[in-house]
Amino acid sequence: MPNAIKFSMRLALCFFCASLLGACAHSNPARGDVAASAAEPVTVHPEIWPQGRSGLARDPAVEARIEKLLSELTVEQKVGQIIQADIGSVTPAEVKQYRLGTILNGGSSGPYGDDRAAPEQWVKLADEYWDASMDPDGVKTPIPILWGIDAVHGHSNVVGATIFPHNIGLGAANDPALIERIGAATAVEVAVTGLDWTFAPTLAVARDDRWGRTYESYSEDPKIVGAYGGAMVRGLQGVAGTDGFLGPDRVIATAKHFIADGGTKNGKDQGDAAISETLLRDVHAAGYFSAIEAGVQSAMASFSSWNGQKMHGNQALLQDVLFGRLGFDGLVVGDWNAHGKLPGCSNEDCAAAVNAGVDIYMAPDGWKPLYASTLASVRSGEIPIERLDQAVSRILRVKIRAGAFEKGRPSGRALAGKTELMGSPKHRAIAREAVRKSLVLLKNNGGVLPLRQNANILVVGSGADDMAQQTGGWTISWQGLDTTHADFPQGQTIIEGIREVAAGAGGLVEYSTDGSFSKKPDVAIIVYGEKPYAEFKGDLTDVEFKPENSSHLEQMRALKAAGIPVVSVFLSGRPLWVNRELNLSDAFVAAWLPGSEGGGVADVLFEKSSSGKAFDFAGRLSFSWPRTPDQTAINFGDEGYDPLFAYGFGLTKADSGVLGQLDETMASTRRAIGKDIFASGRTLAPWTLKHRQAGGALTISNFDRLAQEDAKRIIWNDAGWLAFKGPAGDMSGLATPDSAIMLSMRVETAPTGPVIFRVENGDTILGSVDIGDMLRALPVGEWAELRVPLKCISKEAADWRSVTAPVVIKASSPFTLGLSGIKIADLGENDDACPAAAN
Repeated sequence: MPNAIKFSMRLALCFFCASLLGACAHSNPARGDVAASAAEPVTVHPEIWPQGRSGLARDPAVEARIEKLLSELTVEQKVGQIIQADIGSVTPAEVKQYRLGTILNGGSSGPYGDDRAAPEQWVKLADEYWDASMDPDGVKTPIPILWGIDAVHGHSNVVGATIFPHNIGLGAANDPALIERIGAATAVEVAVTGLDWTFAPTLAVARDDRWGRTYESYSEDPKIVGAYGGAMVRGLQGVAGTDGFLGPDRVIATAKHFIADGGTKNGKDQGDAAISETLLRDVHAAGYFSAIEAGVQSAMASFSSWNGQKMHGNQALLQDVLFGRLGFDGLVVGDWNAHGKLPGCSNEDCAAAVNAGVDIYMAPDGWKPLYASTLASVRSGEIPIERLDQAVSRILRVKIRAGAFEKGRPSGRALAGKTELMGSPKHRAIAREAVRKSLVLLKNNGGVLPLRQNANILVVGSGADDMAQQTGGWTISWQGLDTTHADFPQGQTIIEGIREVAAGAGGLVEYSTDGSFSKKPDVAIIVYGEKPYAEFKGDLTDVEFKPENSSHLEQMRALKAAGIPVVSVFLSGRPLWVNRELNLSDAFVAAWLPGSEGGGVADVLFEKSSSGKAFDFAGRLSFSWPRTPDQTAINFGDEGYDPLFAYGFGLTKADSGVLGQLDETMASTRRAIGKDIFASGRTLAPWTLKHRQAGGALTISNFDRLAQEDAKRIIWNDAGWLAFKGPAGDMSGLATPDSAIMLSMRVETAPTGPVIFRVENGDTILGSVDIGDMLRALPVGEWAELRVPLKCISKEAADWRSVTAPVVIKASSPFTLGLSGIKIADLGENDDACPAAAN
């Protein structure tokens, strides 16, 4: 049966099912499902939510034990139980002193300050924290601490772990049994490091692909998310009610982020989901129904809002719906300082979050003042003692169910330190299977695929041998930008997998990053796509694929002109508008973010894999693919639904049919320069951050200003420079006499000598000024906006038509600068004067 007919039948069946099953419906405000006005009070109707129940029944013996423990804790110790600090900001001695109940390591926190610490170091530090929590000095009954981590696609913070495809790829596989096996493998590797708890799975139903966390969502379809939620929880925790539940090879799971983090307006991370309660229930709650039924033991409140009300302060949804109607019976943990976003709150003081139903503050760095303010709120009655006892009871219940009191020191547990299980052949085989099942074939004109194993193959593109691009964000570090092959000693890049498959059949594989070749190939495989990102740093304004440069297009055109068939392997965390790339490709594979096992890509590209087995393309789109760059919120079932490739689409190798020439006229101008150069801790395309030191080290690190890692600290220990550089761009439309380059910054230690600010075009300096006096005039330690008038750099309009570095800062003496933003802005009232010119 032709693929187009098969897909039409699937699509018709999906519409039929959606019309029958209310929980699967894709409600649409345009069809009368009108969102509540954000200006009106948010009203929740618990009675319209389904009555659910946890898959884990309460045990009277456990409840009696909780009551006894609760009676033995002082108020100070109870407050300690609801505070969670990051390991980069809390010592074991402080855990003992404050009797903290839980700790975490954020995406860029490793044991002893080392992001690449060996598994043994994780266990060693886990012992130290556990010992501190169990020290009997000054307490009647010590309470063991829990350590939580974002093991979101495997134990992804740890070098050598198996890294599975990100959730968007797993959604394309549409295989709940596979998801359960992935969860179980992840739990084993987490247990090897002595940790107790993962902040996974993400159960967001992403509805706008501009969202920087789209790849953490399994699908735009709540049916897939609903099926996967319970499966992943069973994999991580074990089957509720059995002897293996939360056993030595399992960890506590977290259903997150409650609720509608994937439904925010314009896909803005931490934004507002302005939608009806019906849509909230029928689409965005789907994963929670199955996760709760599977006995999930923790849920994380969302950073985002629903109709203007932050979820960390929404008592009706957290208490009346989550615990009441849905039957959740675990604990609610907050997100990274998200309590501080509530009205009247700060990171260090927020009774409202606990009163609304958050049981554990995630307070990575400001936990000490938060402890003090929370204790004061309890003593004053602002936080009722009954609510504090409820929160602590929930924490104790999870700890008892997880066997935290009986498991003992992390190093003494059954799997702790068994490093042979990290990245084991068994786990890597599961990951490779997941890669194979996640690949979606979007185009195969002329039957280019499958490839012959004995063919002469040219592999092009830096993505073919780039583990960072292959694994994406939330890998070793939060943003995942700086990983190398050494972080995945057992892993394979895509080029390594291709070589492995071809080697056994006498195939010739030549690798070239620039498209050149020594012998004309039979076919070229070009691997390219998005660079790594995480959370709000990945938010977009549209869904056009806009890499830092367009060299891949030039390479594809050259290959096509030489008569060489082109196979695109596209690495991305979401569907993107790639009509130019599709037109230049004979075959196009959406490979998503496949993780550490690039060999899974090669297994499917060829007639046979390295094992001799033949694998077909089994992946089907779990997200609709855009026809235009502005189709950002395009979801199956919506009114006027008209994607380029519909939800559920995916070719097999046998499918015939030709994808015709696609419209490319909607492409934006690649070199158009926007006003923003650096924002939210992220250098914006087309710019990249470069730096060089002359005598001593120039150190750049991330820190929090208003959100997680939204600023950079630059320390000049000696002479050196940093620059925001990129391909030549036209800034003439922005360079008016009344505009300036504005730096949102904080002088932490003032410079003693000149600090040169300049703009460059290649090797040509367009203009430079000394901003040293301006920096010394600013109050040390306070955030300020420093404006450098563009007219002070150059008054010649022609100079601004080609800029390769709009910001270069060069210092010759030590100083420290905090930087949270750079953009082209209007001059202020008193910003007309030019600093001194410099060479």
